Amino acid sequence: MQKRPIQRGRPAGSTSFEAEPALAFGAAVREARTAQGMAQETLAHRAGIERSHMGKIERGEHMPTLALIFRIARALGCSATTLMAETEQKLGELKDGQG
Repeated sequence: MQKRPIQRGRPAGSTSFEAEPALAFGAAVREARTAQGMAQETLAHRAGIERSHMGKIERGEHMPTLALIFRIARALGCSATTLMAETEQKLGELKDGQG
């Protein structure tokens, strides 16, 4: 019996993260940013990432790493704890169908 070769990467159509937490985190970031009247480009610059990447995070298309979550929180002038609490609240709203 021959061994199967190891295939690198994810199967076609799969994602590396769950959509709901990514959407909730993005909504929390967008809400915090707009509450301060801050442009997306400004937030991205303060967090040290590209504006297009910030847009993908806010739309829930990318789930940031833990290190990037801390940088985004710092750029927003809040703690990661506050940002994650807002994410958790929004996640509850999404699951309840209110989002």
